[in-house]
Amino acid sequence: MNRYPLWKNLLIMVVLLFGIVYTLPNYYGEVPAVQVSSAKSTIRLNESSLALAEQTLAEAKIPFDALYFDNNSVRVRLKDPDSQIKAKDALEHAFNPDPKDPGHTVALNLLSASPKWLTAIHALPMYLGLDLRGGVHFLLQVDMKGALTKRLDSTTGDMRTMLREKDIRHGGIIRDGETLVVRFRDAATRDKARNVFADRLPDLQLIDKTDGDEQLIVASLKELAKRGIQEDAVKQNIVTLHNRINELGVAEPVIQQQGADRIVVQLPGVQDVAKAKSLIGRTATLEVRMVDEAATQSGSSVGVDVIPERRRDGTVIPVAVKKQVVLTGDRFNGADATFDNNQQPAVAVSLDAAGGRIMRDVTRESVGKRMAIILYERGKGEAISVATIQGEFGNRFQITGQFTAEETTSLSILIRSGSLAAPMDIIEERTIGPSLGADNIEKGFKSTMWGFVAIAVFMIVYYMVFGVVSVLALGANLLLLLGLLSLLQATLTLPGIAAIAFTLGMAIDANVLINERIREELRNGASPQAAIAAGYDRAFGTILDSNVTTLIAGIALLIFGSGPVRGFAVVHCLGILTSMFSSVLVSRMITNFIYGGRRKLQSVMIGQIWRPTADKE
Repeated sequence: MNRYPLWKNLLIMVVLLFGIVYTLPNYYGEVPAVQVSSAKSTIRLNESSLALAEQTLAEAKIPFDALYFDNNSVRVRLKDPDSQIKAKDALEHAFNPDPKDPGHTVALNLLSASPKWLTAIHALPMYLGLDLRGGVHFLLQVDMKGALTKRLDSTTGDMRTMLREKDIRHGGIIRDGETLVVRFRDAATRDKARNVFADRLPDLQLIDKTDGDEQLIVASLKELAKRGIQEDAVKQNIVTLHNRINELGVAEPVIQQQGADRIVVQLPGVQDVAKAKSLIGRTATLEVRMVDEAATQSGSSVGVDVIPERRRDGTVIPVAVKKQVVLTGDRFNGADATFDNNQQPAVAVSLDAAGGRIMRDVTRESVGKRMAIILYERGKGEAISVATIQGEFGNRFQITGQFTAEETTSLSILIRSGSLAAPMDIIEERTIGPSLGADNIEKGFKSTMWGFVAIAVFMIVYYMVFGVVSVLALGANLLLLLGLLSLLQATLTLPGIAAIAFTLGMAIDANVLINERIREELRNGASPQAAIAAGYDRAFGTILDSNVTTLIAGIALLIFGSGPVRGFAVVHCLGILTSMFSSVLVSRMITNFIYGGRRKLQSVMIGQIWRPTADKE
């Protein structure tokens, strides 16, 4: 008798039900939507933003299917593209009353049309790549000279600080191209300064020169240091781009390095290219300045910069800060949300060595005074923190105030993410329309469907009832693969569709091995029940070996591949796992239901069984 115990049948059915439920969202498709997110790092959306959006749409008499708050953004699901455009215009006017200083990004988007009960159990559709969903592709060129210039300007300030600390007089420090020139009156002073630079600035190559009566030190970055700066600039820009693109709510954006100084950005589903370009090219820098208390109280703006400070209740008050910049964002090594000695939320900030020395000097002379951390975006500054200096501090200090734990987390992210390490230019821009993506989906679907049909016809004709069992197992494999891709929120691309078609061929191969093994047992004279049991048991070792070796190749592609190759490898590896389950367990469960309950089974429908004829003497 070929039967599974009840618990195993139930377990297999539960897994199949999982595949059905998590595959369902892919059949509902997507609908037009509008997303409102913060365009400034200091602005956070909340439930009041949701109420504003609902009121705006009601006043404009624009119907919508759903309105909800998700991941620091307000999302509106609409019925058609016309309503989407009208909603975007209405929300743009409501959230950005001053077009010259927009505080929010209002972007067109696409959202899943799945029912709420599926969304509640996190049953979401697969992400679609740029070639299937449409979207925009950017190729960005990182200005490596700009990164080096930025580093040299920072090093100039370090040199001045070091010479002042050691009381070494100099005739000025200037930057000449990619070199720094420091002037001295005599060789002894120059040698003393060179020893200080060599000890504290190991990345610099120092050369002594003479210009008339003046002694010079010409400093330039070593080649190894240049390469390190350029590599770090690309990495930091990639991290910053990730933070910015999250504002658009793009599903699975592709942001990766290409070559030594280029970055590829692919944004599937983005329809508003202008918004994407604006967000990518946005510049943001941090500055630390002292507050001018007299000017702040009097409201005077003479000799100071008046910067707005956004309070917790949403109100904005002006703060007068001195024009002298104490520190820039380059000096911040990190920032983390923490708690102070009174267990109140705070932000722990760390500076580099030069920044720590500057901060120590400033705070020693400014106890009791206020210091402001200012974030500049699109050329406009806003104070993200204004705090009173309680005592002298250096490389590490805490920013305290009436913060909540959520606010300290946001503030630490602002300090960390700051600005781009180097300027970037868009040197290539390519837009793929949704219609082209839909055409690719249709072609991929048809190729997979006709491949499945061809396999099904062959298996049924050649193996009869066992061919039907194999086709049902193959369908279960496809169902589980799509469900697993949806659960993992993997990105499906054209190479991924090719991997699905390839997986179908690999999966049916296991059933061919099982069916042929059963035929062989029948030819050797085994009873039908014994042949079925032996066929599944003895074919398993061969199936396992072949799938493991194929899985090793897939893992190699996953580790070392990138782009389309990686997309193929993800689906390929998951497909091998689902095919092992469906080809062996699901197939045998169905076979057991058909033949397992028959005690006196005389024959099975598995096609023509060829028996060898006896040799004639």
